[in-house]
Amino acid sequence: MILFYNKFFASTPPVSDLSPQDLGAFSGDRSLFADADAVVFHVPDLILGTPNLRDFFHLQKPHGQMWVAWSMESAVNYPVLNSPAFLSRFDLVMTYARTADIWSPYYPRWASWIEALKRPLPTKTESAPVVMFQSASHNKSHRVEFARELMSRVQVDSYGRILQNRVLPEGVDQGQTTKLATVARYKFCLALENALEIDYVTEKFFDPLLVGTVPVYRGAPNVAQFAPGKDAFINAADFSSPRELALYLKELASDDEAYRRFLRWRQEPLLPSFQADLDALRVPGFSKLVEIVRNRRSSLIGFSVPL
Repeated sequence: MILFYNKFFASTPPVSDLSPQDLGAFSGDRSLFADADAVVFHVPDLILGTPNLRDFFHLQKPHGQMWVAWSMESAVNYPVLNSPAFLSRFDLVMTYARTADIWSPYYPRWASWIEALKRPLPTKTESAPVVMFQSASHNKSHRVEFARELMSRVQVDSYGRILQNRVLPEGVDQGQTTKLATVARYKFCLALENALEIDYVTEKFFDPLLVGTVPVYRGAPNVAQFAPGKDAFINAADFSSPRELALYLKELASDDEAYRRFLRWRQEPLLPSFQADLDALRVPGFSKLVEIVRNRRSSLIGFSVPL
């Protein structure tokens, strides 16, 4: 049994993609704490919610139990993820970082890419070349200031709560589906991470790629390691300022041939490194955790447990 000790931002942890057998290994009933083989702590909720960090440090680990630190949020925003004292209490770390014991990045799965690449490229019907969806207030990357300056030099339709200058028609907002359909109508999508950190590449980068829009990315220094093909995105780090980037976007927006260069990757084989990552992620992170716990349990009791 694997126990989720706390919530995932007040919601149930996202494990719906697991097989029924693996899903049956999990519980959210904290009264079962003492009997759990492993306990998963969602680190951001130890900062923001209850139980908090103080409660966590007073918690006693039952003999033989495994503790797992889980987070999809940047360590820049949650520095405790880099704290030796904090991490020393855990047996496993499960995060977006490639160095984690269980690597759990934001990559969409193979099926999403196969389906996306079968679809024809969408028609770019909006007069503004760039779209942005940003509502969260996290801003240690100074993305709001970056976006504001860029917007003063090139037309950007901003639908989120941050720097909003356009809204979706009343009654049509169906969440992620509507957002992606909207992004698909633009040539470029601003993909601004809330932190600038190695390996912290979120859906902001992948969503535009899936729908046939070019991400204008500002975030992880190693984002190229996550690209599906050559010339698949525009890296803001390659420009000296938002002004220089804005000039480049306006040039591309008015030159169809130059713009199409950023979409040619869709007609070519995916980069081998990208395919290798997708293959490595065929098994969901929490299924990998189930396998680790079962293997450890079988080694402790001295016989094999069917996986």
